[in-house]
Amino acid sequence: MIKETIVVEGKDDIANVKRAVDCEMVATNGLSFGKDLIDRLKVINERCGIIILTDPDYAGKKIRARIARHIPTAKHAYIDRKSAIKKGDLGVENADPEVIIEALKRAKAEVAEKREEFVMADLVKAGLSVGDDSKKRRQRLGDILGIGYFNSKQLLAKLNSFGISREEFDEAVGKL
Repeated sequence: MIKETIVVEGKDDIANVKRAVDCEMVATNGLSFGKDLIDRLKVINERCGIIILTDPDYAGKKIRARIARHIPTAKHAYIDRKSAIKKGDLGVENADPEVIIEALKRAKAEVAEKREEFVMADLVKAGLSVGDDSKKRRQRLGDILGIGYFNSKQLLAKLNSFGISREEFDEAVGKL
């Protein structure tokens, strides 16, 4: 599993990168992201690092520069234009898995053992997975931890991959 969280532009990028490597990902959903995403990425970068992997076009360069301006320690993975184009469409979603893997190697992505500190039973016990207000509780927990909102399955993966400790989790749950 890649230790860092990979930042891409959209859902199709996530799907394609997931075909190449086991990793956690965050999408900017284009160029119009705000301060909330930057703040979330700062927290994630402090916890496990981020790697920016955007399209080799104008918008991708703008996104990369904007994130890098706020998070200068972010790593950068690049895919060249000829490796990211299919039928006139340019983007990470078109790159072959080997190209993505090579870009991440050049960015010095770190490989880590998959951590399984938390299991679904922890979320159920904390009222984060089952119950009428579990969605609101997950939203609040994400705010407290500074990682954002995720559904139950995603939250479980993020708790483990972001290196959140049992103490941090219990303290945050106590604040709910």
